[in-house]
Amino acid sequence: MAKSKNNAKKVSCISVPSQKINSLSSSSLHYLFFSPKKPSANRFFGLKWYRSSRFWGLALFLCGFPGMLKLWYTPDPSVPFSPDPCVTSQSQLQESFSNRHTRQQLGLVSNDERNGKNDQEVGSVNARELKFEVGFGSNEVKNESLKGAVDFQGRISCGVEEDSEFWKQPDGLGFKPCLKFSGEYSKESELILEDRRKYLLVVVSGGMNQQRNQIVDAVVIARILGAALVVPILQVNVIWGDESEFSDIFDLENFKRVLANDVRIVSSLPSNHVTRRPVVESRTPLHVSPHWIRARYLKRLNREGVLLLRGLDSRLSKDLPSDLQKLRCKVAFHALRFVPPVVELGNKLAERMQRKGPYIALHLRMELDVWVRTGCHPGLNHEYDEIINQERRQRPELLTAKSNMTCHERKLAGLCPLSPLEVARLLKALGAPKSARIYWAGGQPLGGKEALLPLTREFPHFYNKEDLASAGELKPFANKASLMAAIDYLVSEKSDVFMPSHGGNMGHAIQGHRAYAGHKKYITPNKRHMLRYFLNSSLPEAEFNGVMKELHRDSLGQPELRTSKAGRDVTKYPVPECMCRDEHDDRSHE
Repeated sequence: MAKSKNNAKKVSCISVPSQKINSLSSSSLHYLFFSPKKPSANRFFGLKWYRSSRFWGLALFLCGFPGMLKLWYTPDPSVPFSPDPCVTSQSQLQESFSNRHTRQQLGLVSNDERNGKNDQEVGSVNARELKFEVGFGSNEVKNESLKGAVDFQGRISCGVEEDSEFWKQPDGLGFKPCLKFSGEYSKESELILEDRRKYLLVVVSGGMNQQRNQIVDAVVIARILGAALVVPILQVNVIWGDESEFSDIFDLENFKRVLANDVRIVSSLPSNHVTRRPVVESRTPLHVSPHWIRARYLKRLNREGVLLLRGLDSRLSKDLPSDLQKLRCKVAFHALRFVPPVVELGNKLAERMQRKGPYIALHLRMELDVWVRTGCHPGLNHEYDEIINQERRQRPELLTAKSNMTCHERKLAGLCPLSPLEVARLLKALGAPKSARIYWAGGQPLGGKEALLPLTREFPHFYNKEDLASAGELKPFANKASLMAAIDYLVSEKSDVFMPSHGGNMGHAIQGHRAYAGHKKYITPNKRHMLRYFLNSSLPEAEFNGVMKELHRDSLGQPELRTSKAGRDVTKYPVPECMCRDEHDDRSHE
């Protein structure tokens, strides 16, 4: 944490225990504080000196003094990680936070609470539920505030704030969740929920975050068709071999409850539909509109009763009517909550990171399959480059796009993940202190932990879930990549600052989640424009840092209108369809 600009000295606060004083007799206290007349030499050196009460008072004081010192300087064990060193008891700790650490300062409060509102109309859920869906229960917030959480602007020490520009949060401009559906949408809901003839089956693929995106679109497609949605089937991932089902990852009852007024969710097909031959579609074009979906499927669905869709990734258009965009947000930010065991562990790990102050979460994309898919090299050595090239030759279909570009050309175009050295230089340039605590999410990097050395040398307080959790805590999630990814998601979402080393489904999902939670700081590396400065070894460090700050001035998680660019996903940019400003907020008229 950066030091205070005022360089104010910290105050050591000592509370005087009364137990030792009370243990002394009144006569002993009298002799300790009020000296009588000086005794004669004969009496002092006589044989009866041991009968003097002054002697025993002095002896008792000398025996008790070491214990008094120990009691004075031993912190209260009930306050193990107090962020305020002036606090000496649990009650004082609570009073300290109530007086100087409001929940709004801690960044653990919804926009509704800032405005003094209890309820936010979002269909069948409210804005405060968002914190619960990612583990932000109100009781947990109170506990975390007593376990070392600090506000986003810096930490408080004996009333002196140690400020750091790096931890400063972007101005959310007063935007808050607002999912108020139209009257027409509500009328249609009555008819859709009564229908018992049409059912939609979907098979979603990819990693956990890719599956989330497809589930969101599956709900919207079910709504467009007026069909009931059977709980999505998760296809076994060919890379990680994870056989988890929907209810292993997501809270199924919450999913049904939150969407109860939007789409009917059923666990399985009814008996009278099981024997029907479904309409199967596995080649839906990209970015189709609601009109296309109705024209393509509705007639056949009414006839057969069951529609099976596969490969939904990016099939539904990002530009939909307002009500359907709000439904997307409702699914992504409210309905898709992780199962309680995952939420519990994710919150525990985030709390352990928060105990000593704010922390950064990095999503590092450095696994072998990432380098193969992106067509890039990690910059380790020739041996690793050859491993990647060989894998790419054997499976050319893995290369995602622009296969005619060389590795260097892809790098300069901003298509490659940042290396650990580049991540370290960027964080330093943006003002991250060396003492910053970093949580890194992601799979095993190519080259092992040695590949991370350029980053860990600059930022030694570097942890992942294996470092923070015990073997017993992680055992229930062993060999389940989706659940491990869910834990990473939770710890990353609760961080003070988040930065991905490369774009991807997790980074996009967390960007939207952090925006919806009040626009928490999210650094988007401007790779296309910054890498040429990384390659300029003659550039002085001060000038390099200035260039990096200027390039990222508008890439720190500030509100961005989804409609400012075509094809943006509302679950990544929830403004303006899913977030709005209060009419009485002065900033709404700027």
